[in-house]
Amino acid sequence: MPFSLRERRGRTVSTASAAERRQRVGRGLGYGACALAGCFWSTGFFFGKIAFARLSVGHFVLYRFLFACAGLLPMVEQPRFSPREWRLLLIGSLLGIPVQFLVQFYGLKLTTVSHAALMVGTMPVILAVGATLFSHERLDLKGWVALLGSTLGIVLIVSSGREGTIGGGNLTGDLLVIAAMFFALAWILINQRLMRQGHSPMAVTVWGLLTGTAMLAAWVLLRDGAPPVRGLGWEVWSATAASGLLCTAAATLLWNWGIHHVPASRAGVFLNIEPALGSVLGVELLGDRLGPGTWVGGALIIAAAVVLTTTGKVETEIPVGS
Repeated sequence: MPFSLRERRGRTVSTASAAERRQRVGRGLGYGACALAGCFWSTGFFFGKIAFARLSVGHFVLYRFLFACAGLLPMVEQPRFSPREWRLLLIGSLLGIPVQFLVQFYGLKLTTVSHAALMVGTMPVILAVGATLFSHERLDLKGWVALLGSTLGIVLIVSSGREGTIGGGNLTGDLLVIAAMFFALAWILINQRLMRQGHSPMAVTVWGLLTGTAMLAAWVLLRDGAPPVRGLGWEVWSATAASGLLCTAAATLLWNWGIHHVPASRAGVFLNIEPALGSVLGVELLGDRLGPGTWVGGALIIAAAVVLTTTGKVETEIPVGS
């Protein structure tokens, strides 16, 4: 009997150890998925600059989301939204896809990849302020210090671009990218509201992308006509396909999977890969030149984002890839 009891205890410990190992592996894979999603998002502006050689802003954004929708079609599930929820979803999709991305990429057209990527680094701070204003969450002292630091960083970067640095940014372009973040904020808050009403993140994301792409297509076709097909070259097609399949579809799926295995507040730090890696891509591959003010401003923005995503209370479950 003592031997049998000892044996059962050993089996219990062994089972618990196996469960802990599986949990650790799942957590590690979750962090890896979030990190990979952040890397994919960070290449969005880089691919956009390549595509602008042959495509207008409207045509590029349309192609991006057509590729993204093709990649997400296998994930489509039957919608279960009420008429009121459909109206809310459509409002969020309008703001989050045609409005946000057209404004964002018109800004990219004017500024550099590095400046645009650093401007996106303001998103965690903007989200924190939005949650404070609209979701009645409290921003602690660290949050307000991060907000101040991020604002100072923006001022330094746009001032650096205005000084006419060779290979530097553009004031109007930088401000357009920041403006797009406020439309992204509205989309995130609306999507969070729908998820609190019992809808899955995948359903909200996929149907948001599908309906938003339909509205985007209507606007672009009316304003710019049908996008060109011939004469784009393999580089433009590759950049456009990668922008849709990797930066939107794959990044969204990886992020949604990752935050089911790790706390969203911890995973949020990987959002900071986008401004950091995006600015490096601009400098190393496209010849962007950053002045001292831009380096200091970028460091302030990224530091503020890290503070909020590692110590703040605001969780970001549906970031919008750029």
